[in-house]
Amino acid sequence: MSKLSRTVFIALATLMAAANGSTALLAQTKPKITTLGPDFPKTEIFIGNSFFYYNNSMHSHVLGLERAADPAHKQDYRATSVTISGSGFDWHDVASYFRPNAIGNYSFDEHNNVVFNKLDKLFDVAIMMDCSQCPIHPKLKTVFTDFAKKGSDAARAAGARPVFFMSWAYADKPEMTAQLAEAYTVAGNANDAFVIPAGLAFARAVAKQPELNLYAPDKRHPSLAGTYLASCVVFSALTGRSSVGNSYLAGIDEPTARFLQNVAWETVQEYYGK
Repeated sequence: MSKLSRTVFIALATLMAAANGSTALLAQTKPKITTLGPDFPKTEIFIGNSFFYYNNSMHSHVLGLERAADPAHKQDYRATSVTISGSGFDWHDVASYFRPNAIGNYSFDEHNNVVFNKLDKLFDVAIMMDCSQCPIHPKLKTVFTDFAKKGSDAARAAGARPVFFMSWAYADKPEMTAQLAEAYTVAGNANDAFVIPAGLAFARAVAKQPELNLYAPDKRHPSLAGTYLASCVVFSALTGRSSVGNSYLAGIDEPTARFLQNVAWETVQEYYGK
């Protein structure tokens, strides 16, 4: 397919998907890895940028969903966020995040007592996100490809499974959805990495309920609803379980939270071909 034909295809796909509320047309390449298996991860490191740390950090909301879904074992769930404002894959020294006696070395219990952790493995998965347009930027997409491999290799060497977080389009540039979906899925397949389709969930939610604002005023970063939607996608992708009915609502009104939970589950099922 020529560059022009591909551009036209992506534009048409975006328009058709917006019209029918589906994201199937936005993901041209299908993911090779569609599940993390029955022993789903309980510990995660989020490696990325401000898209992660807005709204008290996405990792805290994912933890809220996980612990609400499994209250009897909530102490088993742990997550850490390592973010740099504006960063791309190449800004992060992933291997250094797994060095001994550093990240995860201690935490605080509910009484604010320091607890020094004795961990067999630091994290089950490393969830990595490039800068919001790096995977598709003409001057940066080769960097994305190179560091997708380097980050995956570093995570795997430390005993963690590499996971790519497919980010969302800017509010005023919906054509980015299909482009980012393709870039992340191709990179995931090339590196045997699991891909979380958060960007496709944003497109589905916008198509179904355009009056719900998923964005901060800059039209790029997430509102609380956007962060919650992405967190529900992460939860469902990692665990293979629906977030629909989960009691953790992140302070969002229940009808809106239930809508976002449903969108997340529908997106995950469609992307992985369930």
